[in-house]
Amino acid sequence: MIQFRLFQLLFAPFSLLYGVGVALRNVFYRVGILRQVSFSIPVISVGNLSMGGSGKTPHIEYLVRLLKDYIHLATLSRGYKRKTSGFVMATRHTDATQIGDEPLQFTRKFPELAVAVSESRALGVPQLLAHDPGIQTVLLDDAFQHLAVAPGLNIMLTDWRLPFTRDFLLPSGRLREWRSAYKRADILIVSKCPPEMTESERVALASEIRPLPHQQLFFSTYRYGYPYYAFNPAYQALLDMETEVILCTGIANVQSLLEYVSPRVKNLINVEYPDHHFFEAGEMYDLKARYDAILSDKKIVLTTEKDVMRLELHRSLILELQIPLFVLPIEVAFLFEGANHFDNTVKEFLLNFKV
Repeated sequence: MIQFRLFQLLFAPFSLLYGVGVALRNVFYRVGILRQVSFSIPVISVGNLSMGGSGKTPHIEYLVRLLKDYIHLATLSRGYKRKTSGFVMATRHTDATQIGDEPLQFTRKFPELAVAVSESRALGVPQLLAHDPGIQTVLLDDAFQHLAVAPGLNIMLTDWRLPFTRDFLLPSGRLREWRSAYKRADILIVSKCPPEMTESERVALASEIRPLPHQQLFFSTYRYGYPYYAFNPAYQALLDMETEVILCTGIANVQSLLEYVSPRVKNLINVEYPDHHFFEAGEMYDLKARYDAILSDKKIVLTTEKDVMRLELHRSLILELQIPLFVLPIEVAFLFEGANHFDNTVKEFLLNFKV
């Protein structure tokens, strides 16, 4: 703790300079020096104030499940760490190097969804609509800081473990903007809450966040499904006290995953890489060596839905090495009976949308 405070103190001047730059940019948008664009269809933005790990992808998937049977949806992401540039439309032949792991995950899970990536959301939306004129609503992934597009509904997530109210500007903390930027949001969601979160904890955090009169505050958690074999989802595994697990991930925050898996298995070995890490062939051999070193007959390698999008680039090698790679699916669930309220809020926005 003392080292962390010292780190914050040392980097405070850089955080101040960074904050001044961000504030000036926001002022330029507010007074019209920099222009925001609006579109003739509803645009819903899902983002956060912090660097990564707040659960944007599962929340976008929640919106897709909520709306896909009623309207033609599209997602537009930056495509972080992809090997391409510019606007790219996903197809069934696309891989993670072309559009990034999260957009590929959307494509695989929802084949009917139009998925595209572009560094510029302002340019990407028109290109998306030109490619597919039937699109009725666009979901912007990780776009809270992309002020060039004015979303009709602005959803901001904040992690229960470190809400934006307790965080600091980069590089002292993880915030990409001043805390006051939360005022732009229409909906605030405290994500990754413990399923057993109490009413008193909810009230305390709501008092800390202090949503404005125009804002609605929700609390969400994760629900985990049964692990399935990466290359044939029909085969499932059971996490029990006889199973030893190697957890292989390259995500921003693995803590909630560790807390879920660890008490459910005999032993857990955590193999952790940086967020959006593109795995190399040598790391597959290392994974195999770790697997073979486990003496138990009941053992698996477990990963996330996002990570398997990058791991499958080594599908042939994983099969050759006979690594039993399983994927742990997750879905968002709203606490305190908030699901109906959230669903109705989104639906009302769409029904009342006017150009």
